[in-house]
Amino acid sequence: MTQLPPPGADTSRIRRLLVSRKVQILFNGGFGLALLAVAVVSARHFVHDGWPLHHADPWPLLGSGLLFLLAYLPKALGWQRLFHEHERPAAGALAFAGGAACVGGVALPGRFDDALRIAVVKRYPGTRTGLGTLGISLLVLGMLDNAALTPLASVAAADASSWTARAGFAVVAGAGILAAGLVAFLPRLARTRHVLRFRLGRWLAGHTHCTKEAWAAWLLVSVSWALRGTGVFLLLDALSMHGSFPLALAFLCASAASAALPIAPAGAATQAGAGAGILVLSGVGTAEAIAFSVAAQALVVVTGAAVILLIAAWQLALRVRPRLARAPA
Repeated sequence: MTQLPPPGADTSRIRRLLVSRKVQILFNGGFGLALLAVAVVSARHFVHDGWPLHHADPWPLLGSGLLFLLAYLPKALGWQRLFHEHERPAAGALAFAGGAACVGGVALPGRFDDALRIAVVKRYPGTRTGLGTLGISLLVLGMLDNAALTPLASVAAADASSWTARAGFAVVAGAGILAAGLVAFLPRLARTRHVLRFRLGRWLAGHTHCTKEAWAAWLLVSVSWALRGTGVFLLLDALSMHGSFPLALAFLCASAASAALPIAPAGAATQAGAGAGILVLSGVGTAEAIAFSVAAQALVVVTGAAVILLIAAWQLALRVRPRLARAPA
């Protein structure tokens, strides 16, 4: 007579399989390769159908790419500050998630990049953070992004040539001020007596950010946006568009503001369209504006793929090095 397995045996096997380190490594590696494939396919498409960076000046283009790449570090360090120390993910995990979201934004609808970030960080080796904490940190990070854009939007509004553009940048700046106030007020609100009466409120009080750490995170996020703004300025110069720094900030603010839309056909496409629109309003020709927006998004995808490859190579080196040290001479 065939003996049936005890109840829950299959569930236990599945759980052990999911928490297996080898399975996590295979998942992360395959996920990174899939995202890299998206970047390669996109690059080949632009090469065959018209690559806006083909006639770009190489030195400003290289500087722009390096600044886009460096911007991932302060953004990851700022995001890291929003977690309590005992459950804080590695900066590499957060930078990897940022690169994956940028590459995945080519095909994913708007706002799906947040789900992608959560999935990547959760699967990254050594992560102890829960899904709820990751979700709260992303909400706060989004508000800090808005707050960091306030001075950039103010400069862009002062230099805008049309009242429509000025009004739009004023809205972005105002939203950033409100977001900064909410970030500062949220920890105090979570610890009020009325909120602590509920189970969800007590959980929120234990997982919300520290106000001091949030201001440090805002400073790091602001550095990241400043690096990106300088990168956009160098890209304008690389394509001989003779743009100004306020124009670069206007393009950056318009692209970032479009990313906040709750529903959009694709994150990268929406940001490229918004960036091209603000360039046209600033007096740039329609064809040049579209070409520049496509070039900027292509550079974002390439640098995101580079972040994925660099961190994946670093993780692989960390795992291979002990084995090589134990190997007989």
